[in-house]
Amino acid sequence: MRKGILAAGNFIRDYVKIIDHYPEQDMLVSIRSESACNGGGPYNMLKDLVALGAVYPLEAAGLVGRDANGDWILQDCAAAGINTAQLRQTDAAPTSYTDAMTVGSTGRRTFFHQRGANALFSDSHLDFTKTHARLFHLGFIMLLDAMDEFVAPGRTRASIALEKASDAGLATAVDMVSTENEQFREIAESSLPFTDFLIVNEIEAGMVVALDLKTPRGTVVPACMEAAKRLLARGVRRQVVIHFTEGAVVADVDGSVTVQGSLKLPDGFIVGATGAGDAFAAGYLHGVHEGWESQHSLQLAVCAAAACLTHPTPSGGLRPVDDCLALGVKHGYRVIG
Repeated sequence: MRKGILAAGNFIRDYVKIIDHYPEQDMLVSIRSESACNGGGPYNMLKDLVALGAVYPLEAAGLVGRDANGDWILQDCAAAGINTAQLRQTDAAPTSYTDAMTVGSTGRRTFFHQRGANALFSDSHLDFTKTHARLFHLGFIMLLDAMDEFVAPGRTRASIALEKASDAGLATAVDMVSTENEQFREIAESSLPFTDFLIVNEIEAGMVVALDLKTPRGTVVPACMEAAKRLLARGVRRQVVIHFTEGAVVADVDGSVTVQGSLKLPDGFIVGATGAGDAFAAGYLHGVHEGWESQHSLQLAVCAAAACLTHPTPSGGLRPVDDCLALGVKHGYRVIG
């Protein structure tokens, strides 16, 4: 019987710097504090699942450099109990890293990213005969150069990796990154027919289906519902999950739609927003792995995202499942839709 989550793609060392404000070009700003931590969707999600208390196997797959940052990532994963058999080192490129500049008063962040070894990671580095995982999570599409390459008409390496995972018996989940790419829609659409669970924010969903989901207040839910249905029509096999500031929606292939508001957080609650989307994905996929109903999974997802906001690093604010859900009881949920 399959059990566990194999997360593949971006493994990054983040250097998080808390700043007073974001400066205009050529101007100076003060750094109030800084720290180094895990970064990249799959890496963040695995660390989040550890913090949530997942008792099933967690596996990492990706490429890091043969350097100090690469050694640090491997040691950090091992210390957390994450299997790194498919997290390989290469001499061809340095380990990817990001300088994440976070404005202390708002939690808003800006990223300066070195793509590094992640740019070389492709389907050839994955061996699905060596895993018994139930779920294969790939992220981030649009930030994995080799995976985003077209190797046949309409087929990227990412789509091939997802197809191989499906053929091996794993359910597949995909996340993207919000970026400017003239082929964004084509790259994304290549993977949709091999994706069971698509978990994206409203910006990414809108870019794929050519809808502006940054809509006036009160209309984001129906707009995201429409986008989710279009993504299902374009090939997603089970569920499309779209999250946004006010909450999230899930559209299921059976036609059902589930809506969940985010937490009503008090002023001063947010310390940093880096990794909140990955925490949301971790919470949701934990529910999927455990066979929860969509509403329950969404509640954990928004609570995990809220927990993430209590710390400047991507995973430092995460806590066990019951403690995350207790945040929802304490603060309550927004009513949306």
